Amino acid sequence: MAKQERDFYQRDPEDQAAFLEQTWCNNCLEVDLGMVDPVEYEQDGTIMIEGKCKKCGESVITELADEEDDSEWID
Repeated sequence: MAKQERDFYQRDPEDQAAFLEQTWCNNCLEVDLGMVDPVEYEQDGTIMIEGKCKKCGESVITELADEEDDSEWID
């Protein structure tokens, strides 16, 4: 199924900050390096936030565990 874009910036500012700060980079193998240029989308019923690692610039993807409770995510 195709990606359906969503507006990351419609989220509460505190949620935005948490999603941008609490990340895992598979390239750096480090936690909480942060991400820039977030793009939020839904694919196959799963909401994702994709951006670039602040340290190395590689792609970082956060998969939200439950749309009803945006405070939980799975990397």
